[in-house]
Amino acid sequence: MATADLLLHPVRMRILQALFETDPLTTAQLRERLPDIAPATMYRHVAVLAESGVLEVADERRVRGTVERSYRVRKEAATVDQDARATMTKEDHQRSYSTFAASLMGDFDRYAAHADADPHVDGVVYRQAAVWLTDEEHAAMVAEIEHAVMSRTGGARNGGRRRRVVSLVVVPDEPKGSS
Repeated sequence: MATADLLLHPVRMRILQALFETDPLTTAQLRERLPDIAPATMYRHVAVLAESGVLEVADERRVRGTVERSYRVRKEAATVDQDARATMTKEDHQRSYSTFAASLMGDFDRYAAHADADPHVDGVVYRQAAVWLTDEEHAAMVAEIEHAVMSRTGGARNGGRRRRVVSLVVVPDEPKGSS
């Protein structure tokens, strides 16, 4: 499993999001999808992700005397597991959450920048609800949500399907033990 520092870096997070549930992409194709990232920065962060085992080479081909690689995400390596999260400090979590929240804002900004973007027609959803749950009920709810999302990954690109990014955030109103 990867560390939060590895995965929650703003540039690496965007690279991973571009590669999740899509065909393998070359670094040049990633640069087309993420044109605001400088080429040297893109190559450096793709190399970090590949060296750490989060990305794997899906294909190699010769192009003008060099080797062009296509990358895909190794899903099992692209998560911060519970043991790693347990070792993070409160400051680590604050920094990671800030990066995650900024990433969500960036996703929406890139979508909204399209001239034909229509949040209502396109089914954009952002909601918040408060629920009273025991720790066990909370764990069950998160597992249900994760199952609902994960059971829909890997679908074929046909029948009008569009790639949609689903994000989950659960934050307690108060720390455990506060009343």
